[in-house]
Amino acid sequence: MEDSQPLHLCHVHKPSLIIHRSHTILHSIAIAFLIHYRASFFFHNEIGTGGVPTLPWLLVFVSELLLSLIWLLDQAFRWRPISRTVFPERLPEDDKLPSIDVFIFTADPDREPTLMVMSTVLSAMALDYPPNKLHVYLSDDGGSPVTLNVMREAWRFAKYWIPFCRKFRIQKRCPEAYFSASADDDGDFSSSEFFEEKEKIKEKYQEFKEHVKRFKGTLADTGGSTSRDHPSVIEVIQENLNEEVKLEGRAILPLLVYVSREKRPSHPHHFKAGAINVLLRVSGVISNSPYILSLDCDMYCNDPTSARQAMCFHLDPNISSSLAFVQFPQRFHNISRHDIYDSNLRSIFSIQWHGFDGLGGPVLSGTGFYLKRKSLYGNFVQEEADPMELKKVFGPSNEFIKSLHQYNKPTAITYSRDSSNTLLEHAKFLASSTYGNQTKWGQEVGFLHYSVVEDYLTGFTLRCKGWTSVYHSSSIPQFLGSGVTNLNDLLTQGTRWSSGLLEVGISKFCPFIYGPSKMNFLLRMCYGNLAFFPLYFLPLWCLATVPQLCLIKGISLYPEVTSSSFIIFLVIFTSSIAKHLYEVFTTGGSFHSWIYEQRIWMIKSISSHFYGCLDAFMKRIGTREASFLPTNKGEDDERSKLYEKGIYDFRTSTMFLVPMAALIILNFMSFFGGILGVIFVGNLDKMFVQVFISLYILVINYPIIEGMVIREDKGSIPLSITLWSATFVLFFLSIIGIPFFF
Repeated sequence: MEDSQPLHLCHVHKPSLIIHRSHTILHSIAIAFLIHYRASFFFHNEIGTGGVPTLPWLLVFVSELLLSLIWLLDQAFRWRPISRTVFPERLPEDDKLPSIDVFIFTADPDREPTLMVMSTVLSAMALDYPPNKLHVYLSDDGGSPVTLNVMREAWRFAKYWIPFCRKFRIQKRCPEAYFSASADDDGDFSSSEFFEEKEKIKEKYQEFKEHVKRFKGTLADTGGSTSRDHPSVIEVIQENLNEEVKLEGRAILPLLVYVSREKRPSHPHHFKAGAINVLLRVSGVISNSPYILSLDCDMYCNDPTSARQAMCFHLDPNISSSLAFVQFPQRFHNISRHDIYDSNLRSIFSIQWHGFDGLGGPVLSGTGFYLKRKSLYGNFVQEEADPMELKKVFGPSNEFIKSLHQYNKPTAITYSRDSSNTLLEHAKFLASSTYGNQTKWGQEVGFLHYSVVEDYLTGFTLRCKGWTSVYHSSSIPQFLGSGVTNLNDLLTQGTRWSSGLLEVGISKFCPFIYGPSKMNFLLRMCYGNLAFFPLYFLPLWCLATVPQLCLIKGISLYPEVTSSSFIIFLVIFTSSIAKHLYEVFTTGGSFHSWIYEQRIWMIKSISSHFYGCLDAFMKRIGTREASFLPTNKGEDDERSKLYEKGIYDFRTSTMFLVPMAALIILNFMSFFGGILGVIFVGNLDKMFVQVFISLYILVINYPIIEGMVIREDKGSIPLSITLWSATFVLFFLSIIGIPFFF
């Protein structure tokens, strides 16, 4: 590697930087005028003498302050956006590349289809990387015998699939994606040999799929185990040693290991963080690679060169010593052109994470990252470290303690095909439900157990310890997963994320008080925005109710259109909308994308953010325990048809539907009440802003109105929900009356 040939380059987005910073300054000035306007009210002569009542004015003022604060934190992501270019061809020869352990996680074979999981496993085994330096581990938290048996079949199919991919330089190495693709994959398609082999592989794949169906239909768990109560099972998937297998040298397969950790109802298992820590220990005594690729079970390897791209950063001598991980964006293969649920996470991976990278690197994002193993071991592993002290931190396993001193020497611990069962028995001990007790696992080493958003918390604490990270996005997605395509999963997932993030924000790990004082404050703002953005529910609930109630009562909370102060609100509104439109258009979105994002932001704020924050506070005071339910990765034909047509599926929990329906009804009543007031009183100039707020909410959320009163399909909002919500609104109005405002 020559000094004149860097492995990667960094590009600062100067035009975007200038636009973002200019907008931040101008918008901040407008907010300052708004604060002055609102604050001056409290020094006005009309307080308590029949003017505008104080309480609604105060509520709106506090809401505007909180919105402004969250907006200000969000601007840190836009302060210095960057992108990166890599040069994998400049990497060392294959024999000098470090080894990689691939961790894949599944928890529920009913919600995460086995065939999809195996597609991810096969795509990881087929990465463009030396196979003897690639080790694939599947963590099956459900302990499903179906998953184990199908994994054995996947190994047999891999004997044909991987040589085929390497021989013809296939780019799309997920077999399900490859054989269902409408366009030809990049590869050598000119020879008749290719077409013959492709047909043979296709037949093998169909046989594999039939095996999957047979196992799912006939295999039953007769051992009395359940997904929450089962012993540890670890198996190295390999050939029957009595069979004679004829494979060319190029067909050497990566090591494939099935891991199902022990789970008992009497012992906390700490969700995904616990599963990751088990794989860290088990892989430590089997392959012990210095780098780890973590994947969700639905996130298959779309670009086989992702490992080499990551090594362009990890092997750069200028940054490698402090680099903890390389994060790739989450992209999805099942998103329709409408993307009505904002499942692409455009703002996060096309805007925020580029700015995060410009400030020192993004947070861990759940999946699709290449992590340095030793970054998770803290500062406990030193050459002169006392083994007994290490056991207090990492547990009593002598084999694992030995591996700690050899993580920079991945060849020091290897797993041979003819090794005895002793190592596997020891690995089962490492995967037991009690191994981490009385140790630092989940507290100071490994992934932290404190929150269900273990990726965010662990990434933040790594940064506090001095580690950095890198974000790399390219035109070809490195990984493709299954995005959320129905409202129920979207809101369930949003509730879990909101709860976990706020739980961190109100704990000792609060980004504004935890970690070294010298940490870049802009970086703290980024972490703080992620931790506290669920609090959006407070201002949105307030602004969706208080101005509307005041409109019904004929109380103005905003300046008249003819007033010079009206310009403040006009500038802030148009500035926000214009900036959002600019970001949507510059990242490949459309006007409809902007509408979808506005709508989902409102829906999630008044439902999943609200319940998530409530859940976080309840866990904080000890009245509720953490829970985790994976989103459904399976396909539902009826739901899929609605999604492809761009129609919302409102088959979700009543607790999500009632707030939506109630607020729509309230805004409908306030809008038409305001119009009647304009007609009979002639106060449009005075009430224009409040009438506009109600109209804006109704227009953006028209699909909810449609689901309540127009649609009659199964995905519509049930009449009972509409009636219940209307009753609640009327009851609420009858209770508050005029005394509420004085």
